Amino acid sequence: MNPPADEFIPTRQSLLSRLKDWEDRPGWKEFFDTYWRLIYSVALKAVLTETEAEEVVQETIVSGSKQMPKFQYDQAGSFKGWLLQITQRRIVDQLRKRQPWDSAPPNAPGDGSSATSTANRVSAPEPDIEPVWDEEWRKNLVDAAMQRVKAHVTPRQYQMLDLYAVKEWRWAK
Repeated sequence: MNPPADEFIPTRQSLLSRLKDWEDRPGWKEFFDTYWRLIYSVALKAVLTETEAEEVVQETIVSGSKQMPKFQYDQAGSFKGWLLQITQRRIVDQLRKRQPWDSAPPNAPGDGSSATSTANRVSAPEPDIEPVWDEEWRKNLVDAAMQRVKAHVTPRQYQMLDLYAVKEWRWAK
């Protein structure tokens, strides 16, 4: 028996509905397993360190879990945008944490000035992660689909699929 086609779509309505229940540990594990690499990869490409990217993953999942009870599923793609928005905010939070002007005192010691320096008044620019997000989203979909296929076929069948469809090996006739 073949699984339904929507079983291969990571952001299916059934999973998102399950996440409204805090006690659904398998649902939350599936959600985390499906999206942590996406969030992590995007954070790294936003020029964060590995530690900062790990914090972005953790903070995004926590923030998303708090908002999940209010989330309304929309097949037009609102989940993707919703997760992108949360991730971008957490990336910006990490960038702000490490900006030198955020931790520097407003005035240099002994300069006699009471004005705030320009560097201390300028906030860090928000990175435009949407193009990276879209690319990583597609990769994440393929990876998630491949993991689900792998669970339903023999190792040999999976290897043939990987060589032909993913690595695009072609055999001569």
